[in-house]
Amino acid sequence: MTKPPLTVYLAAPRGFCAGVDRAIKIVEMALEKWGAPVYVRHEIVHNRYVVDGLRDKGAVFVEELDECPNDRPVVFSAHGVPKAVPAEAAAREMLYVDATCPLVSKVHIEAERHNDRGLQIVMIGHAGHPETVGTMGQLPEGEVLLVETPADVATLDVRDPEKLAFVTQTTLSIDDTAEVVAALQARFPAIVGPHKEDICYATTNRQEAVKAMAPKCDAMLVVGAPNSSNSKRLVEVGARAGCSYAQLVQRATDIDWRALEGISSLGITAGASAPEVLVNEVIDAFRDRYDVTVEQVETAQENVEFKVPRVLRQPA
Repeated sequence: MTKPPLTVYLAAPRGFCAGVDRAIKIVEMALEKWGAPVYVRHEIVHNRYVVDGLRDKGAVFVEELDECPNDRPVVFSAHGVPKAVPAEAAAREMLYVDATCPLVSKVHIEAERHNDRGLQIVMIGHAGHPETVGTMGQLPEGEVLLVETPADVATLDVRDPEKLAFVTQTTLSIDDTAEVVAALQARFPAIVGPHKEDICYATTNRQEAVKAMAPKCDAMLVVGAPNSSNSKRLVEVGARAGCSYAQLVQRATDIDWRALEGISSLGITAGASAPEVLVNEVIDAFRDRYDVTVEQVETAQENVEFKVPRVLRQPA
C-alpha cells in the first residue's frame, strides 16, 4: 500500500536548553563522583524520560529535603529553590549541589537587588510552579506578590505604588507576559522592570520558531511533559499562530492518530526539557504511516553553554 505524503516541519531551535543540559550533567557527574544514591530535590527537569534514565543510574527523586539522609549528596533542581532549602541543608551539614539554571538565578539576584532598594516585587508567574516558588522564596513573606493575568493586576494590593518592581518566571508565553506587563505599567507607572528580559533565550527562541512554523501546518505536536511550563506554552503559541490542531505529547505512544487523519503537513517541536531522542521517536512513528519529507524551520541558532559547579569539575 502506498503511504500518503506528509511534510514534517521541524522547528529549530527545539529541545534541550543550556540550563537543562547543565542540570542533567550535574546529576550524572555527582553520581560519578560520589556513587549512588544521589538525592535530587524535585524532578531535576520536567521530563519523565530524563528522570527515569537518571533514576536507573542511581538518582533518588524526592519532593522535600526531609526525605534525604544527612550522609548522602543532594542536588537542587534546575527550577531553583527557596533560600530556606540550602539553609536547612547547611544546618544539617549535608553535601549539596545547586543545579538552578543560571538564568533563573539571575531573576533571584534581580529580586534581591530591588528589595535592597526598598522595592516590593511583583512576580509574573504560575502559582505553584517550582520556579515561582523558588523565586518568591528568595525574600521574606509579603515582599513578593504573584500575578498570572491582567485581571490579577487590577486587584493587586501593594504597599506603596511608587516603590514597585517586577520580575517574571523564565518560561512564560512572551505575548501573555507582555499583556500583564502592560497592565502593571498602566496601573503603576513607576514600576521598575528587569534590566534585561527575564523570559529566557530558549523559551523565546522556541516560541518564535513555532510562530514561524504554525501557519504552514495542518497540525502541530509539541514533545514535552504536562508539568513543563515552557512545553505547554508552545502548544498555546502554536494554536494562536494559526495551527488549528496543536497537541502536547510525551512519547510517540501518546499520538492521537484519529485526530490527525487527512493531514498533509505537520509541525514538530520540543520543550526545553525534552531530549532529541523523543523527537526522533515521534518522526519515526510518522514514517511508519506516511511518506515523510522533513523540512527544518530555523529562526535562531543557539550556542549557549553554562559551566557546572566547581565542586564537580575535574582538576586541571
